[in-house]
Amino acid sequence: MATILAHIQIHPGKETEFERLIRELYEATTTEEGKRHYEYWRSATAGMYYCLLAFDDFHAFLTHQTSAHHEAASPLLGQLIADMNLEWVDPVQGASDLPPTNMQALPTDANELTTQYHQLFAATVQEWWQKLR
Repeated sequence: MATILAHIQIHPGKETEFERLIRELYEATTTEEGKRHYEYWRSATAGMYYCLLAFDDFHAFLTHQTSAHHEAASPLLGQLIADMNLEWVDPVQGASDLPPTNMQALPTDANELTTQYHQLFAATVQEWWQKLR
C-alpha cells in the first residue's frame, strides 16, 4: 500500500484555476487500476489544499505519477503550486480500511521516468510505525 497526504499551497489568486485542474485529474484518476482513494480538500487557510492518495502498492502510485494525464497536468501544476509537502501516512489498522504503507523495490523493467519518480517520491515508512503494527 502507498498512502500520501499532500499539503499543497497555491499561489494567491490561482485557486479557481487549480480547482479546475484537480477536477480533471480526479476524473482521470478514478479509473486507474490500483487506486484506492484519491480526494482533494480545501483547508481553512487561504490557498491551502490537501490531497489524500492511496494506492494498492507503491508501483500503482508510480503508475499514477507517470500516467499521461498526470504528466500532461504537471507543467500547469508547477505554475499554480507555490509549495507542496508530500507526507507518507500509515493507516491505523482497525480504524481505516486501507492496508499499511510499504515501500517496494524499483521494477527491473522500469523506464527512466518511473526510475526518477521512484527516487523522488520514495515511501518513507517511519520506524515508530513498525512498533505499532
